[in-house]
Amino acid sequence: MNAQVNAQPAVTAAPLEATVSHVMRRLLPFLLLMYVLAFLDRANIGFAQKALQHDTGLSDAAFAFGAGVFFIGYALFEVPSNLLLHRVGARIWMCRIMVTWGIVSAAMAFAHTPTAFYWLRFLLGVAEAGFFPGIIYYLTHWFPQAARARAVGVFYFGAPLAFIFGSPLSGLLLDLHGAFGLAGWQWLFLIEGGLASAVGVWAFRFLDNRPDDARWLDAGERDVLRAALASDAQAASIHGPRSVLAALFDRRVLMLSLIYLLIQISVYGVIFYLPQQVAALLGTKVGLRVGLVTALPWLCAVAVTAWVPRRADRRGGHRGWAVALLVLAGLGIGVSGLTHSPLVGLLALCCAASGFIAAQPLFWTLPTRYLTGAAAAGGIALINSLGGLGGFIAPTLRTVAEHAWQSTSAGLVVLGAASLLAALLIGVTGRERRAETASALHRSA
Repeated sequence: MNAQVNAQPAVTAAPLEATVSHVMRRLLPFLLLMYVLAFLDRANIGFAQKALQHDTGLSDAAFAFGAGVFFIGYALFEVPSNLLLHRVGARIWMCRIMVTWGIVSAAMAFAHTPTAFYWLRFLLGVAEAGFFPGIIYYLTHWFPQAARARAVGVFYFGAPLAFIFGSPLSGLLLDLHGAFGLAGWQWLFLIEGGLASAVGVWAFRFLDNRPDDARWLDAGERDVLRAALASDAQAASIHGPRSVLAALFDRRVLMLSLIYLLIQISVYGVIFYLPQQVAALLGTKVGLRVGLVTALPWLCAVAVTAWVPRRADRRGGHRGWAVALLVLAGLGIGVSGLTHSPLVGLLALCCAASGFIAAQPLFWTLPTRYLTGAAAAGGIALINSLGGLGGFIAPTLRTVAEHAWQSTSAGLVVLGAASLLAALLIGVTGRERRAETASALHRSA
């Protein structure tokens, strides 16, 4: 292994940085488009909620269960899906994922009974399983550790961009109610699902599995990138689990799964109900106007996510920034539920969205520091799988809290507390890691 690494050309900062920039310009816009469509098809249920419930008779509890059951199918198939991606490559597997989830999402237009609604949401999770951890794993094949937070940060633009552009689109599609005999929510699912399948076909032609397959890189770029990635892999193999099974039972992986679970409880507890919350603040119904206003918190999230991961890559402190951003998110979520002022509520939602979106690229630098190869595919998938259950827990947790305290504010306060607890656990794990490092240095001395 050492001989193979030493045989690579020397890595200098300038050509490596230029190569990383080239890869970013080539891959990230397309990966970003994929994530925008994934997030849109996952969260557009929030825009369809009222109209869907009106037409189908779904109760609030049934809607909450259906919104969340997506994550059961998602969690069950995350690890197998990512291991298949590791085996067959992203080009084939990402095409399969996007085409199938687009078809299932479009079929939501015909979910006229609670049973059909539950099954299609579950199948949507099964179809999309492996997409997000697959992209995180895919990025480890293209970006060295020193540039990974920036790359993941750009990819994370997909979530806010899905709302910046998707919110007005979703509102506009809802306003098509009655066109060709279809309800607005049916147009919403049909068009946005169809877009995902079309981009999935494009992915098969566009993506390359690894730098060695990329004809758009010259030989020097491939060499410098290969050397940097090999150096990272060698360092990770020393400190991290080497097999899939070891990664699935690794204590650090399980702790990160818990932290990610808490983050996702905060994220999806807000996202699923955000259009309704903004409509309540404005005193109007969900439509194009609400869609435009709902885009504002995500504009703030894009700005913060563009700046913080880049700064963290250059100066360090990924963990500290993640803690600060999750505290900001927790406070923003809580305040948005307690205020009756539209301006204060909107500012609080801007803080919440900026915090929990920008914190996540920083979070993903933690497991990718010591996971590599098949262990990375399995470990990243497990973290996302168990963490993704937060999307199942969040709607029910919010509904239970509101009923228990007889207050619509209680649910948001509980979601904010989940974000604060995630920040606390990241801080605690950071102290544990520093203590372990100091102990190891003491023993070697």
